[in-house]
Amino acid sequence: MITRDELATIARNGLWKQNTSLVQILGLCPLLAVTTNAVNGIMLSLATIIVMALSNVAVASLRNLIPHEIRIPVFILIVAALVTVVDLSFNAALHELYVVLGIFIPLIVTNCIVLARVEAFAAKNPPLHSTLDGVFMGLGMLWTLGLLGAMRELLGAGTLFGGIDMVFPGLQPIQLLPESYPGFLLGLLPPGAFILLGCMIAWKNWMDARAAARARDKGNAAGEPAPVSAS
Repeated sequence: MITRDELATIARNGLWKQNTSLVQILGLCPLLAVTTNAVNGIMLSLATIIVMALSNVAVASLRNLIPHEIRIPVFILIVAALVTVVDLSFNAALHELYVVLGIFIPLIVTNCIVLARVEAFAAKNPPLHSTLDGVFMGLGMLWTLGLLGAMRELLGAGTLFGGIDMVFPGLQPIQLLPESYPGFLLGLLPPGAFILLGCMIAWKNWMDARAAARARDKGNAAGEPAPVSAS
């Protein structure tokens, strides 16, 4: 079983503290290439969540049976099998979206986010903990890619959820800016993704600094001695 504190720690690490995109800066290739709109980023993240959760639980369940010397090839084999299932499922159920995402679904096999969590966490922890770690790490990737895709789409086309009809036929994107909006091309190009990602990283660092300052002020107000700076 997993305690509430352990669950809170796993969730906090995945969603914020060890966010794969804003802290570990992993998986930049799909992050920059796919997030031209929110739908693409969210759907690729969902595929990654499925692979991460299943690969983590598989590795955690078999970790005592896998020889240490060949663990990496075995991990890649497990991830590749799961990615194949997800790839074929997307092709069958969401073919138009599958064509748009292209090679980036098969490339989940080599995504350092997946392999890093399998090696760093699943190979050392029980199945339930590992499954939740995969889910929350994937959710951290999902909100990051979704937000980045939404900002790029809004800047580039003035819409939100473009391509939603590929997932839910009949739905249309939301036109947030006037139809006469000419679009800001940089938002849809890789340099725009780099700039916006840098802004998101700076925002997270600022939020963390504010939280640390509040905690320090609260400790000082409670009568704790202020930390002595090194001379």
